[in-house]
Amino acid sequence: MSAQRPGRIMPHREGAAPLDVVIGVMGFLAALALGASLVAARTAEGWRAGLADSFTVQILPHQGAGPDLQSETATALALLRSTSGVSRVRIVSDAEANALVAPWLGTDTALADLPLPRLIDASITSGATLDLARLALRLRKAAPDSRLDDHAIWLARLKRAADTMMWSAWGVLVLIALATAATVTFATRAALAAHQDIVSLLHQMGARTGFIARAFEWHYFVSALTASAFGAALAAGLFAIAGGLEGAGIEAVPFLPPLGLGVLELGWLLAVPAAAGLIALATARLSVVAALARNY
Repeated sequence: MSAQRPGRIMPHREGAAPLDVVIGVMGFLAALALGASLVAARTAEGWRAGLADSFTVQILPHQGAGPDLQSETATALALLRSTSGVSRVRIVSDAEANALVAPWLGTDTALADLPLPRLIDASITSGATLDLARLALRLRKAAPDSRLDDHAIWLARLKRAADTMMWSAWGVLVLIALATAATVTFATRAALAAHQDIVSLLHQMGARTGFIARAFEWHYFVSALTASAFGAALAAGLFAIAGGLEGAGIEAVPFLPPLGLGVLELGWLLAVPAAAGLIALATARLSVVAALARNY
């Protein structure tokens, strides 16, 4: 008689749909958490690349006697251009400044009537060391209404926020992995109890523990792999839709970084079904081995 695959010995498919649904939902949530960690990492890198080695000078409008906004802006520009270590200096246009406040004030507001500061964007020469505190004092003396914003402070805060989001996502992944292991453990024990007569018969016929365990672990491996792959594919579809909306100029969630994932980033979501299958395989095997050792 030809050898029969261990996974075909037990009639596991009865009542398996609820387990597949639970694992599919957990695969969906795990893919969302993994995608969120990828978005946070990409956003943090974008912040670092966009703000590193640069700083901004604000010229605040004022009322009363003293140099006007245009005069102070010209003075600050001249001082910055003559400072060693500053490679590029430019005035932020009114259109750019209005775009910066548009998410909060909207585009219908009479922005021209608001006392917005004049912004100067400056870059630090690569490899140069610039004492920004000393430069800020020099600017205050030359242009009393100037304020130097060091991006390093914002970078540190944004990095902490991104790190918090990433670690939270990894924490969610760990919890989902534990929930998957617990679910498979309960399902394996229920299957052992339901098919105790078959297990006892196999044991009496001399079947080894590993042979019986493979009959269960293969089933739960395939079940978890398939269900979690479906959940991960659904999450990938949501990220793709978010990317498509952003590509069309529609902001999916205001004040949040772009939520779409690139092709390479979507590939990381394949780790979700792979991990779910391995967790289910290991959990089912350990559960069966422990139950057989306890009962036989």
